[in-house]
Amino acid sequence: MKKQDSFYFDNFVECTHYSLKASQLLMRIMENYDPSSINKDLDEMHGIEHEADTKKHEMLAVLMKAFMTPIEREDILLLSNCLDEVTDKIEDVMIRLYINNITSIRPLAVDLARVVVECCKEMVVLLEEFRSFKKSKTIHSSIVKINTLEEDADKLFIQAMKDLHSQEKDPIEVIKWREVLIYLEKCTDATEHVADVVERVIMTNT
Repeated sequence: MKKQDSFYFDNFVECTHYSLKASQLLMRIMENYDPSSINKDLDEMHGIEHEADTKKHEMLAVLMKAFMTPIEREDILLLSNCLDEVTDKIEDVMIRLYINNITSIRPLAVDLARVVVECCKEMVVLLEEFRSFKKSKTIHSSIVKINTLEEDADKLFIQAMKDLHSQEKDPIEVIKWREVLIYLEKCTDATEHVADVVERVIMTNT
């Protein structure tokens, strides 16, 4: 039983590593943006997202057959879906860079991407602690840190949108970048959703 319980928590942690890997790739691409490499970059990002999906399906296959689980099935499923959503949202940013034919990166977008990376790093810490949530002394601080980072991202997002609408004269560029910025902000929202689910599980199981 302990081995099976460990599987779920190990899977959660592995999924966070895929999100972190995706966020770091996005950061590198945006810091050194080369429109001519966008197809290759998108393929690399999709490969990470596909590996994350595979990990999620492994979880679902075990969950379907499990007689007992360490936390409620609904919570396992919800947390797995939320973790998957983080990687999906990061890939969505890459897709918007591609389909909107972005040719150069705005500085505040890079700052937002940097916060996404920090959120994903803390999400790894959070899910590593989650396996011992009943006795962990640091898990709450990780939840608070993710919430704080999401608030930082909101501030950057608001400033980036304000600058976009006040400084950019080309309406097409405004439309393109609004979408990219919105999807970047959704990435940090997704990490906060993970923290919220973890917090709810802790509250109902301790």
